[in-house]
Amino acid sequence: MPPSRTHQLLDMMPQTLSRFLTSLSVTGVVVGMVFFCFSLTPSLLPRIPTIQGALSGVSFVCGYGLGFLIVSILTFLEIPLIKGAWKVRLGFAALSVASVMSILTLNRMSVWQNSIRTLMEMELVDSAYPFQVLGVAIVSATLLLLIVRGLRRLSLRVSAWVNKFLPQRLSLGMGALCVALVVGALVDGLVVRNILSAMDEAFAEMDMVFDDGVDVPAEFSDAAMLIDWDDIGRNGKRFLTNGPNREDIEHLTGRPAQQPVRVYAGFNTGADFEERAALAVSDLVRAGGFERSVLIIATPTGTGWLDPAAIQPVAYLHQGDLSIVSMQYSYLPSWLTLLIDPDRPKAAARALFLAVYNHWTTLPEDTRPQIYLFGLSLGALGSENSTDLIELISDPIDGAVWVGPPFASSTWASVTKNREADSPQWRPRYRDGSVIRFMTQDGFDPGGFAEWERIRVTYLQHPSDPMTFFSTGMAFRKPAWLGKDRGRDISPHFRWVPIVSFLQVGFDIPMATTVSQGYGHNFVASEYIDAWISVTQPKGWSETDTETLKKAFENFTVSPL
Repeated sequence: MPPSRTHQLLDMMPQTLSRFLTSLSVTGVVVGMVFFCFSLTPSLLPRIPTIQGALSGVSFVCGYGLGFLIVSILTFLEIPLIKGAWKVRLGFAALSVASVMSILTLNRMSVWQNSIRTLMEMELVDSAYPFQVLGVAIVSATLLLLIVRGLRRLSLRVSAWVNKFLPQRLSLGMGALCVALVVGALVDGLVVRNILSAMDEAFAEMDMVFDDGVDVPAEFSDAAMLIDWDDIGRNGKRFLTNGPNREDIEHLTGRPAQQPVRVYAGFNTGADFEERAALAVSDLVRAGGFERSVLIIATPTGTGWLDPAAIQPVAYLHQGDLSIVSMQYSYLPSWLTLLIDPDRPKAAARALFLAVYNHWTTLPEDTRPQIYLFGLSLGALGSENSTDLIELISDPIDGAVWVGPPFASSTWASVTKNREADSPQWRPRYRDGSVIRFMTQDGFDPGGFAEWERIRVTYLQHPSDPMTFFSTGMAFRKPAWLGKDRGRDISPHFRWVPIVSFLQVGFDIPMATTVSQGYGHNFVASEYIDAWISVTQPKGWSETDTETLKKAFENFTVSPL
């Protein structure tokens, strides 16, 4: 580019910026800055500068849009507005107050962020944090405003053309609707679908990659094996190969043990859920899974991952006298699967449960294993929908451990809604606790419960988990878990603000597993051990055994894949 042309563009930039700033709605900017300030306050999880900056930028644009909408509605209704010198004075005063608020909150935000980081035993933010957040927020807000402004201009042009045939007020609505429909179709058809397709292919490739240097176990090279090893994804292979064997269990407990049975049907096993589940059950029969005392039907997360911290300790609790069967239904992360197809884990869990249950009911009652359900995250959503009331009444299973249930979990939502009035939402008491109990990283309700009934269900959840406690309703209604009685891992500075708190917790969801173990959506072995003991009630197991097992898994940490 010739130097003269470059200089012309540089000279034009201040003018363009000045025109852009002066064209903004003062009311919109003031409301946007108020939203920006509130977005800097803490929510459930600490955020890195880029995520916090993006959140603050989006919050500013939402506030700007709200302020602009209010002025537009008043103008549309022909309600007199302040004009002239008083408009300038009031605008300057409002901008000054909003600017001071922004400076004060930026100065305060490190304290707020560190309040969560201290609770979660994380490294504190440095002095550059507010400046990094501000920079990202300005860029993201500017880009969003330019996009919105471009769409608005396009809708006005369409409205002008429609105005040739329809009244002005009606043409304005028609123009905006037409642009929204066209842009929505283009974004969904060209952008969203292509991005999802690319992510789908990428995660599919990742799913079939297994660690180098790991030999195929002998039992999976047997000709009698019904599930091909090559059809099992990497998380399924890790589940099958990384669990404790009989020797490991005997070494830790000092008592005779059996070899645990583990069966996993990968995403490429069978043409559909039903065929996949049938193969899993046939392989479970072949491996002697129904001859064990305990049978666990485990629904994995979106990527097919089963948390080793949950799966491995339970083998020790029952001296290896158990079998675990699972089936992969996706290879996308749970939060992405939840957005794209929340019914997929339900359908998969139902298919596997029916296949196992139908065979189990044909066995003699005095020799068949006890059946328990397990699910973490999206697996909990699927698992709690795998059985129905008729089956539970006619020939009931023995219980379930559901961990980190996502906000879309219907059973969890119903039980939580109907909790005892004096119990908090983050650790509710459901009736007398004889069927369903809730626990956090601090254990069960210290008030105690009645004796267990035939079916025993334990929900394990963290008060700071956005996957569990996000809701669309919190955009305009304060959630019950944010009252005076809140979980110990929630910042005391977290205050509910309409719309902004909704955005904050929404932005927390993809970050739910980035915090320390034992917080957010990260669960540790000791929590799982207590949950399994409460539900499966292992025979001959003592408090000393529990302490020994917890000590063995004390430093056991695995990141979800």
